[in-house]
Amino acid sequence: MLTAYLLGSISTSTLLTKKVAGIDIREHGSGNAGATNTMRVLGPKLAGVVLLLDALKAVLAVLIAKWQGVPELFVAGAAIAVILGHNWPVFFRFRGGKGIATTLGAVLALVPVPALIAAVVGLVVLYWWRYVSLAALVFTALLPLFTYLLHAPHEYVWFTSAAFVLSLWRHRSNIGRLVSGRENKLGAKT
Repeated sequence: MLTAYLLGSISTSTLLTKKVAGIDIREHGSGNAGATNTMRVLGPKLAGVVLLLDALKAVLAVLIAKWQGVPELFVAGAAIAVILGHNWPVFFRFRGGKGIATTLGAVLALVPVPALIAAVVGLVVLYWWRYVSLAALVFTALLPLFTYLLHAPHEYVWFTSAAFVLSLWRHRSNIGRLVSGRENKLGAKT
């Protein structure tokens, strides 16, 4: 779980935006160290790389735990730890992202079918309403439901529930803006 947290603490958006543009992404746009803010500040190509790398670090964390042959509880713990590392990275003064790409990678490695179903619904929400935050919340909200309905180990149901709670916490300001009608739509500059 410590290894997973440290992997999560590698802030790909912070590192890549510093290398590519010479900026700290956390000082621009929304101030979030994630793919959406990277897209708004520096464009979709770099954002795609950030999204992919954030998901891959979670896949790697889960696979390392599985390769160790530890009980499912510890595999689920590694999945949460990588998200915690992404959200509150020790290497970057605990200022990270919101963890959605990292959550996606973790659930694809743990429960791929529920992850894909929830992701498709999230993408439909994104396409229809154009709110990244709403799509992320729908995605994470559906994960525990689909994980439970498709009979995954109960440790994974708890993990996906915890991931949803983390998503709610990290998106609390977005929720306020969604309710008040002030949330930025996809394609809008922050």
